[in-house]
Amino acid sequence: MRRLSALVLVFSGCFFPADRGRVLEERVDSVTSENGKLKAALKDTQDKLDQTTSRLQDALAQLDTASRTTGANIGVKVDGAIQDVAMLRGQIEADQHRLQELEQKLASQGTASAGAADQGPTKSEPKKEELKKPDDPKDFLKLADDKAKAGDQDLARRLYTEFLKKWPRDEGVGEAHFAIGESWYGEQKCREALYEYGKVIQDHPKTHSAPVAYLRSADCFKELKMVAEAKLALEEVQKQFPKSDAAKTAKQKLADLNKPEPKKGAKK
Repeated sequence: MRRLSALVLVFSGCFFPADRGRVLEERVDSVTSENGKLKAALKDTQDKLDQTTSRLQDALAQLDTASRTTGANIGVKVDGAIQDVAMLRGQIEADQHRLQELEQKLASQGTASAGAADQGPTKSEPKKEELKKPDDPKDFLKLADDKAKAGDQDLARRLYTEFLKKWPRDEGVGEAHFAIGESWYGEQKCREALYEYGKVIQDHPKTHSAPVAYLRSADCFKELKMVAEAKLALEEVQKQFPKSDAAKTAKQKLADLNKPEPKKGAKK
C-alpha cells in the first residue's frame, strides 16, 4: 500500500501533462486492480488446497484396503484428491509467479514516474525479455526439460502443465507427467509425485519412462510407510518389463524390502 500511495503522490503532482498523467494513472489503476484480484484468487486457492490436503490424508489412510486386482491398481490411483492437490499447487505457483511479475511492474512504474518527475520525460526502459515459447510440441517439451535440468523446477512445472493443456494427445504427454512427478519427487513431495507417476502407469504405459515410474512409485510408497503397495509396484515392474534395467533394480529393491527386520536387542 505504501508503494501505491507513493505512486498516487507522484501522479497527482504537476510534473506531467494532464493527458500523460491520466494515461499513467489508468495504467497503475489497471495493474493494481489486477493485482488485487490475483491476491484474492490466491487466497481462495490456498484455502481450497488446505481442504483438499485434508481429503488426501483420508484417502491415503484408506489406501490399504483399496483394490489391487490389476497393474493399474497398485495404489497409485489414490482418489481424485491427489489430482486436486497437484493441480491446486500448480495454480498457486502460477498465481504467485504472476503476483511477483505485477509487483515488479508496479515498482518499475513507480521508479520511472519518480525519475520523470525530477528530470522530465525520458525514454522508457526496455522490457525484460519474455520467455519465448516454441509452437512445436517437441521443442516446447525440450524447453521445459532444459528448465528442469537448470534447476528451475517451478518454471519447468508450469511449462509441462502448459504443454499438457496445449497438446493433450501428443506422444510426449506421458513424459511430461513423468517429468512433473520427478520434480515433486526431488522436493520430497511424494503424494503429488504419486499422482503424476500414476498417470504414466495408467494412461501411458508405453512411455519410455514407464518402468522408472513404477520404481519411483515404490520409493514414494515406502517413504509413506506403505510397504505393501511398494512391494506390489516392484512386482509389477518385473511383470510388465521383465527385460528392462528397471526390472533388475526392482528385484533388488524387493529383496531388500522382504528382508526380516532385526529383532530389537539382537547383536549385529
